[in-house]
Amino acid sequence: MNIRSNARKAFTLIEILIVVVILGILAAVVIPQFTNAADEANNAGVRTQLQTLRSQVELYRAENGAYPDLATSGWTPLINGGYLPGPPKNPLTGSSSFGDAATDGWKFGAYQIDASNNWASGGTNNVLIANTKSGGIYHDFASDPLNAEGD
Repeated sequence: MNIRSNARKAFTLIEILIVVVILGILAAVVIPQFTNAADEANNAGVRTQLQTLRSQVELYRAENGAYPDLATSGWTPLINGGYLPGPPKNPLTGSSSFGDAATDGWKFGAYQIDASNNWASGGTNNVLIANTKSGGIYHDFASDPLNAEGD
């Protein structure tokens, strides 16, 4: 004869609370790592893009005898000359425009590296640099800035 138990099988409140706490701890550890990975990927994208753009600007200078006037003409001289297929977007801001606002993608002008290793205005050389979402300047010290003087 089979005796059936009327007791239901289920998790207790304590067991459920333990699982919720463990999931919360895992989420607190894992989510920041994904955020850092995305930031690192964007920074690597900007660094690579800056190196490519600077190479194309240098190629333009070598073939035309002068740097393109990016500050007033934007990407037009490089696109029309076949150096770029289209306006490059800055991965940090999503913009391809030039300017000082946080919504702009790029800056081109007289900047210099100050004593604190930061980009600052007032330099004598034109430099192509990338803006950040916060309106700051992306620091890329792996490549030398473009020198409009040809030094």
